[in-house]
Amino acid sequence: MPNSGEEWQVARRRKGAGRRGKIPHTACHEPGHADAVDTDRTKQRITETMAELRCADFWFEWRDRLTAVAKVDSPEVGGDPAAGSDPGPEGGDRAREAPSGPLECVCYGLGSFSCCVTARYQLAMLLLILESLQIPMEWCSVYDPVFSSGEMEVLRQLGLNVLTENEEGKRAVSRPTLFYLMHCGKALYNNLLWKNWSRDALPLLTIIGNSFAGIQDRMIQRELQRDYSYIAHAVCVCEEWPLPCPSRLLDIFNDTALITFKPSSLCKLPQSAWGEAPEPQYQHCPDLEIIQRPTEMRGVEDEGITVVSVVPSEMRG
Repeated sequence: MPNSGEEWQVARRRKGAGRRGKIPHTACHEPGHADAVDTDRTKQRITETMAELRCADFWFEWRDRLTAVAKVDSPEVGGDPAAGSDPGPEGGDRAREAPSGPLECVCYGLGSFSCCVTARYQLAMLLLILESLQIPMEWCSVYDPVFSSGEMEVLRQLGLNVLTENEEGKRAVSRPTLFYLMHCGKALYNNLLWKNWSRDALPLLTIIGNSFAGIQDRMIQRELQRDYSYIAHAVCVCEEWPLPCPSRLLDIFNDTALITFKPSSLCKLPQSAWGEAPEPQYQHCPDLEIIQRPTEMRGVEDEGITVVSVVPSEMRG
């Protein structure tokens, strides 16, 4: 591994310990901190980490799986769609009817990559994925409330679109979109599913993040259905491929899966599942694992005024 001036060890989880969401307050600082960041040095470390991952065997497996899925869901990405897997009789998926062009990408909960090795590796992996799937940097939006002003500047210099509002994962999509949600809290996944809970929108989602099956296995079923009902429904109809992780990077990439939704699979849910979708409230979840917007900001949306982020003109349909 290139010398980054840091020494670190992989922490071993005790036997039987469950996988938890990423702790929102990092060990480095609180949200909105103003720690100085050496921009050039930080970008150099990211480049070195990308070079390390690019040569790793497990990256080739990630790349091949992601490329195969992207070819089916978005013919314009990755070359000739005929080279990918046969989408079968449901090849007229609604996802294919979305506007053509590259996938969009949204990344939440990355963490403070200037001082956290885990976050830096996950950022480097995101950049490799964008490169492999030929997603333009400016088509990838990133947000974490713990980003410092210096880290946001690094991300902008890399060409990424830095969001300024905490969406809490509540982003509706209208075209094929990859969500990169490494070790995020369950509420973030649940919010994303709620905001796109329809037979038209779910097939547009591709998620790289915590295994839904793993979440189900680690929770009491009645609590999963009560607190995270959209995950509870989704686990029954999604297609999930575990993504490999070497033992030395276990705490960085473990329990990661590639998750998609085929229209034909959504028919497994009863018609009642597609009725009015109530917004999740989480009144029984004292440890929500995500940083929420201030109460007054959420109140603005409740009054019918939606807080939106500015999207570059290149990303508009």
